[in-house]
Amino acid sequence: MTMGNKNENETLLFDLLKFEENRIHWSKEFPKFENEDLRPSRTAIINFATDRDYLSFIDLNNLQKSGSSFWFPPQSKASVSDLYWAGGVCDAKYPIYIISKGRFEKTLTADALEWAGVNYKIVVEPQEFNEYAKKIPEEKIIKLPFSNLGLGSIPARNFVFEHSLSLGHKKHWILDDNIKGFYFFNNNLKIRVKDATPFVAVENLSDKFLNAQICGMQYDFFILRKNGSIPPYSLNKRVYSCILIDNSVPFRWRGRYNEDTDLCLRVLKSGACTILVNAFCCGKQETMSMSGGNTDDLYKITGGREKMTQHLIDQHPDCVKSHQRWGRTTHKVDYSAWADNDLVINESYAPQLINALKLFREGE
Repeated sequence: MTMGNKNENETLLFDLLKFEENRIHWSKEFPKFENEDLRPSRTAIINFATDRDYLSFIDLNNLQKSGSSFWFPPQSKASVSDLYWAGGVCDAKYPIYIISKGRFEKTLTADALEWAGVNYKIVVEPQEFNEYAKKIPEEKIIKLPFSNLGLGSIPARNFVFEHSLSLGHKKHWILDDNIKGFYFFNNNLKIRVKDATPFVAVENLSDKFLNAQICGMQYDFFILRKNGSIPPYSLNKRVYSCILIDNSVPFRWRGRYNEDTDLCLRVLKSGACTILVNAFCCGKQETMSMSGGNTDDLYKITGGREKMTQHLIDQHPDCVKSHQRWGRTTHKVDYSAWADNDLVINESYAPQLINALKLFREGE
């Protein structure tokens, strides 16, 4: 961790920030983040000689009769489907863009933002404008100046980048079109957020640093509810689908496959940092489970997955290899080479950071 310019407090900052760094930054200026470790202390496999023995065990311990694994004593399943958290934050600081194609009948991300009352723009190809306008107000739709280029989402992503720059924005959000909602993870629960707080929290965190060039929210299915060791955010990892990009990034989207991984790797190789926020996460639909987007053109074609993986290996042979996961070929990236990329503190935030870190050391 370094300062934009050295001063008398730099030694103190370095010392403190190396101690549980991400929790310190989150502790004073962001929503409470406390999660217990509720994972089992021991796990046992029990074999039953007969079904009768199994049912007797179930009845004796008051367990459910379905399933092959149980908690003892029995635990109720936490449900947050009827809960939501609304902090009253109306707008993000930076513009939010959704890129979409072929999904005008199922506009998940737009629906989620409409429900939350968050402003956004959805970027679509001209031949689909009228279809999207049946569900989304026209003033929220941006019509691309091209169509069916056969290059995946890359042209739309670069259009969004330049559109944001043309309006004078310092950063911009770019979202995939298959996000079901945005959640606050705390007290081992994921509660849906009905305002712009997840976006503002990520923005405020990123603005503390001069070189946090790619930031975003983790997928909710990677946040294990019982795991109390998950930090509020992780440094120098991949950021997918819900991305805040600093417009000073010298790179643009390229290629055709795994473009988000490629962009994150180029940013990390340049010496800058990425931040993946876990305290706020996004509920992304499982890849290949929706038609439209890249599903038909890229994912489901014969050998599509293998081509996507090889494309990324060709771009980054030093850190990417082929990997079998979830019953399909995918890529595996070794990010360890950039684990020590240091965040550079924005000096305008330095006084409040130093004060917060002092309080943290004193146990407040």
